[in-house]
Amino acid sequence: MALGLFSLALFLFLSVDSDSGASAAASGKEGVEITYGSAIKLMHEKTKFRLHSHDVPYGSGSGQQSVTGFPGVVDSNSYWIVKPVPGTTAKQGDAVMSGATIRLQHMKTRKWLHSHLHASPISGNLEVSCFGDDSNSDTGDHWKLIIEGSGKTWKQDQRVRLQHIDTSGYLHSHDKKYQRIAGGQQEVCGIREKRADNIWLAAEGVYLPVNESSSSSK
Repeated sequence: MALGLFSLALFLFLSVDSDSGASAAASGKEGVEITYGSAIKLMHEKTKFRLHSHDVPYGSGSGQQSVTGFPGVVDSNSYWIVKPVPGTTAKQGDAVMSGATIRLQHMKTRKWLHSHLHASPISGNLEVSCFGDDSNSDTGDHWKLIIEGSGKTWKQDQRVRLQHIDTSGYLHSHDKKYQRIAGGQQEVCGIREKRADNIWLAAEGVYLPVNESSSSSK
């Protein structure tokens, strides 16, 4: 596990913008601030499954790359890079504020966490998929970060919701599991109502340190 985090940290270090002055560090601490450019795993609070994707398309709906909940902790397909939306002033190393609109890029396939009005395969709710690439992203990849409680900046192990901008659906999972395309993995979908199954926490990951200018402005 430690070697895997070191390799991920090295990958992020080499991919950091040269003018950002940030370096990547693996974190196992609670309360670490999440910054743009960090690679994290999102854990579903109720089931403890990690948000996950792999190069397997849905057999229905959009046919785009599937997104699931994965039961294991050690899997490189569960890392997501936190990115700002185009046209904002947010940059790599800035803290992510409550209410911010963000994107999550699947680290391994480079596609974006996406949603739309297609029906999810098991429950018939809003489908959540992965779509696009480094140079191809649209508003279907935009999610609003909602921190539960009084926190102003997103921190590790903090309870949050992610609400899809285009559909208003909350990122959701439950114990309904796939039998074939991803046996043992559970459905991830979008639901427009606030429920206990909408809650996620940033868990394992490699967190870029907060820019000094970002810290001084809070």
